[in-house]
This record gives sequence, structure tokens and C-alpha cells, in this order.
Amino acid sequence: MKNAPKLFAYAALIAALVLGFVVTAHAQDRTLVNVSYDPTRELYREFDDAFIKHWQETTGETIAVQVTHGGSGAQARTVIDGLEADVVTLALESDINAISDANPTLIPADWRGSFANNNAPYTSTIVFLVRKGNPKGLKDWGDLVKDGVEVITPNPKTSGGARWNLLAAWAWAKAQPGGSDETAQAFVTDLYKHVPVLDTGARGSTTTFVQRGIGDVLLAWENEAYLALEELGPDAFDIVTPSVSILAEPPVALVVGNAEKKGNTDLAKAYLDYLYSDEGQAIAAANYYRPFKPEAAKPEDIARFGKVNLVTIADFGGWREAQPRFFGDGGVFDQIYTGAPAQ
Repeated sequence: MKNAPKLFAYAALIAALVLGFVVTAHAQDRTLVNVSYDPTRELYREFDDAFIKHWQETTGETIAVQVTHGGSGAQARTVIDGLEADVVTLALESDINAISDANPTLIPADWRGSFANNNAPYTSTIVFLVRKGNPKGLKDWGDLVKDGVEVITPNPKTSGGARWNLLAAWAWAKAQPGGSDETAQAFVTDLYKHVPVLDTGARGSTTTFVQRGIGDVLLAWENEAYLALEELGPDAFDIVTPSVSILAEPPVALVVGNAEKKGNTDLAKAYLDYLYSDEGQAIAAANYYRPFKPEAAKPEDIARFGKVNLVTIADFGGWREAQPRFFGDGGVFDQIYTGAPAQ
């Protein structure tokens, strides 16, 4: 197989799926726990090495960082259920809201705004990853419901990236001539009829598309799509930017209750602050995230990001409105995928 060596390399990269923790450092005075979502594995591997070095140089203390990865919604649930995270770096605001709503002593209700840019040190968007040459000619959202097209996307019940995917598709459909909530729901219903498997997280869907060879197009975080090109080369896949996508703002938050209990408040706050430092911003850009401060990144890392017509979560009323409407029990996703009646 032409791309076999590269596929095996990529398989090694995603083998971390079976591991609960990625641990950086061996001997330490303290350990910080970061609960994150699927596609940040490479980002935090590099960032943690830099932060550990920075912390030791500035304080003399040797620390370790443990990071867990998975579907963003499922990751939020692990914190609610007792995983003692010091910080969370999740895919969307509603997952951090879920932790705060379940236990405000862990994360206060006013957490948004405790760090710059509404707690989003980097952003991303949703693009299409297609097989080399784009054999199905997939240029925009409407092409994804053509006969014979298989679409790979994760389960919105467990994956933050999947929720961004659905909302981006909805926004495109509603923007079409004569578009309405009714036509958008009809389009998204049709779209999910083309999805052969729902993985729990974004990295699992990447595995399905890249390794297992299932599907014609992967609805992907922009950073995940670029990572696939880096690992497999441009001779394996192409990236297609649709006419409409969504501004994905993965937020971060201090898990105050856990950090205070463990004596890690200073360490946890410094960890999140360092994401906004010039080095942290450069690392985010190098890992294909759009940094909050693009001037801190290498120009060539910024140049690869194309201009995209983006809607925002505010166009859906914010996450407090969008989460129950689209992804809550009996919401839009339940209606289109399981046939649940409208609430």
C-alpha cells in the first residue's frame, strides 16, 4: 500500500487513545491534572514540556502534568463524577457550564471571562478532509448529501467537535435561499443518514476515516485536518474549506475547588496563563490552532490559515440556549437521529 509507512506512523500517533493519561515528567514536587478533549493531544504534549521547563526555571520546583483526553462531553462528565482535575481545556463552553451547574464549588458560575478572550486562548473551525483528488467532488455542505457519499463525524452527545459540526451544517442550510429552521433541520436530518458510524470523539472519527478507510469526507477540526496532512502527507488527503463554517472557541477554566484542595491554585492558574504567553501562543499556532495573539506565532504558521465565512455561537443564542435546543434530551439531534418527539 502506497501510504502504509505513513499510516503506521499515524497509528502510533493515535495509539494514545487507549491510554487514560499522558504524563509529562518523571520526578516531581507537585502534579497538575488537565482534563482536555480529543484533538489536543499533540498540542499539550508540546505545551506541557515547555511549561514544566518554564516553571522550574522561574520557581525552582519540579512538577508533572497529567492530561486526559476524550470526547469533550464525556470528559466533562469525568470531572463531575469526581476526577480531580486542576484545569479543564475542553471543546466548548457548555461542557464547562455542565461542570459548574453540577457543582459550582468546582467551577464558579462566572468562570467565563476569568482569562482573556472569554477563556479561549486559541480558536479553530470546521473543515472537510477528503481523500486525495477529492474523488466525490465535495466542495460545500450541499454536496455531502449526494447519493453514495459517506460522511464521518462523531456523536454530538459525547463530542464537542461533533456539536460544532452540526451547528456549522445548520448555519449553511439556513443561509440558503428560502432557508429556515425547518429547512435546516431537514438538511441535517438528511446529512446524518449519510453517517455510517458515530465515534465518541473527534480523534476516534479521524481514526475511522484515516486508518479504517471508511467514508468519503471527515468533518474535522481544522487543526485535526492539518495534522492528518502533516502525518500522512499531502498525497493522501486534501482539505476543503466550505463556504460557511463556524468559529469554534475551545475554552479553558480553573477547577477552583480541586485546585484549592490540592494546594495547586498557583500552579493551575500559571498553567492557563502560560497558554496566553508568547511561547504558548506560538505552540498553539504550530499545532494548527488559531492563536489569540497571532503576532506571537511564526508568520508561516499563521499564513496557512485561510479566510473563512464564519458564524458564531452567538448566532444560535449562545451555548446556554443552543445546548438544550440542539443536544439536550429530546432536542434537535435526538429528533433527527433517534426519532424522539420534539420537546
